[in-house]
Amino acid sequence: MWRTTIIYCHVLTLTSQLVRPQVNMPALAPGNCSLECVRQGSPGCEYCRISRQDVETSLGMRSLEQLGSCVPWPCKSLLGDEDDACQHYVEAPRDLTVDFLPDQDPKHDTIMVSWRPSPYGISFLRGFQVLLQVLGGTRSSCQLLLLSSRTSLSPSHAHRVYRSDPFPGLVLGAQYVVTVLALPVPEQWDRFYQSKTFSTRSCPEKMGLDQCRRDWYPRHIEVLQQGCDVTVTFNLAPPNLDIHHYFSLCYGEGLNRYTAIIPSPGNRTHHSYLIQGLQGGHNYTCEIAADEVDSVRKAFSIEVLHIQTDPSSLATGSGSPALLLPVGLALSAIFVVLLSVLIRRRSRLWMKALDMARPDTTQQHPDQSGSPEEIISPEEVTSLTSSRSTPPRLLICYSSRDGPAHVRAVMHLGAFLQQHMATQVCLDLWDSLSVAEEGRVGWLSRRLQESDYVLVLCSRGMKTHTPPWEEGEESSSSLAVALIAEELGRTRAKGHDLSKYMTAMFEYSAERDVPGALGLLSAYRLPRDLPLLFSRLHRLALHRPGAALMLPGLSEEGYALLPAGAALRNTILEAGLESNDFLEVGLEQWADRGGGATAPHTETV
Repeated sequence: MWRTTIIYCHVLTLTSQLVRPQVNMPALAPGNCSLECVRQGSPGCEYCRISRQDVETSLGMRSLEQLGSCVPWPCKSLLGDEDDACQHYVEAPRDLTVDFLPDQDPKHDTIMVSWRPSPYGISFLRGFQVLLQVLGGTRSSCQLLLLSSRTSLSPSHAHRVYRSDPFPGLVLGAQYVVTVLALPVPEQWDRFYQSKTFSTRSCPEKMGLDQCRRDWYPRHIEVLQQGCDVTVTFNLAPPNLDIHHYFSLCYGEGLNRYTAIIPSPGNRTHHSYLIQGLQGGHNYTCEIAADEVDSVRKAFSIEVLHIQTDPSSLATGSGSPALLLPVGLALSAIFVVLLSVLIRRRSRLWMKALDMARPDTTQQHPDQSGSPEEIISPEEVTSLTSSRSTPPRLLICYSSRDGPAHVRAVMHLGAFLQQHMATQVCLDLWDSLSVAEEGRVGWLSRRLQESDYVLVLCSRGMKTHTPPWEEGEESSSSLAVALIAEELGRTRAKGHDLSKYMTAMFEYSAERDVPGALGLLSAYRLPRDLPLLFSRLHRLALHRPGAALMLPGLSEEGYALLPAGAALRNTILEAGLESNDFLEVGLEQWADRGGGATAPHTETV
């Protein structure tokens, strides 16, 4: 009976150690100490990196140079014959991760490997060996990390994170495999290591596209047709890249034209060049890039519309003056009548608009916390400053996972576009009744077909994955991206123009927030690129040979002087302050609750 009781107590003690809750122990980085210090268990040698020279000096043997000193050394050779841990098995480490360290080297990357030891056999653990090797190559690096001979680990130490020393000099854009071995390594044991394959960052991912000379390419391209000629406007490379020459290559319908481009020295932001001799009714594919070796080319399509010539004008020009006089008088009379009718009709519409105008369209509604929340009604943005009878219809897709401040910034952007950029904006917040009647899928599909342009406002919340087939507000952004990506594939297969779809981001968002399916679309940084967006929506060239279109009310300094622009600027600042920690905190709270059906914030398109 006593024997059974003792065995039960031992099992209970071991079980309590294995299921003990995780203890927050600080990560342990290796120190620089000798093998003799580890053997003697001296203070300060609890976790040490042993150099290759120290091992060769202490053991009196050399490792194979071509293997990079990464062959596990015999246990008794490193720890001595008096250590009995060499007779036991230690299971492989777990939770292997690779972290990139910041540095300013534009050609190489630096990583640090971290892991946790396994609780099985941890009392016999004497160290680790970290092997890093490039895939498809022979170059390898190795770090031997040993624990002090007097160190005795318990299962609770399995929660501690162990780190390696940095591995510098990794080539950018290459694939590597890292392996961590638990020491000692028995002869017959196949679960003593864990491997992980990873890729180093590319130069644009690490330094940004504006810092990489070989990877830079124009991101903003505008095309304007003038007869059978086309004017192309693109953004220039930053001055720090020292790129002064560009080229363009256009082909299609028997045309293969190379154009050398040398911008003027005083122009640092955008440049326009002319492509002549194109045929109406045909499509052309063009590429533009910096005139450098192995430069990245930006491809875009040009659809030249067919221009019909009125033959009546030629016949009139060959008639006699006696016939021209009556025709001219008749045309003048018709013009005067049409002008008078148009003036009277515009006057009636103007008076009707004044009668229907509301003096105050911004209301204050208290939210649950008692503080007023600003709501923008659709009537506030119905006025159009342009004289066009059919302004371009723009559908704005966005995500509200970034918080209410981001949603307010989207609404104020729609108000500014409709008031000061002669654009008819479509937002689901202004059409909630139709959304409820048609459903989000039906409403979004109809609006994508009816709109002249589609602008996707990219933010960190849009990269949060939600299955697009799930009905509800949480899947609206994923549904919009999926529908747009499908439409882009069909349009590209037919060789049609892709200018209908655009991406944009506010100042507090980054280029990595753009979904991968939309990476080839033109991207705008708002409010800095409001003039470029206006040029895109109305097909107006900002720069022509010898002339430039001035838009002081849309410049980066002038838009805030307008009431709607000032409101947009303030909401962007508020959303920028909120976005620093909103998404991380909201998703962590959602994960702590078990990832239930109710997310911290819903998203809307």
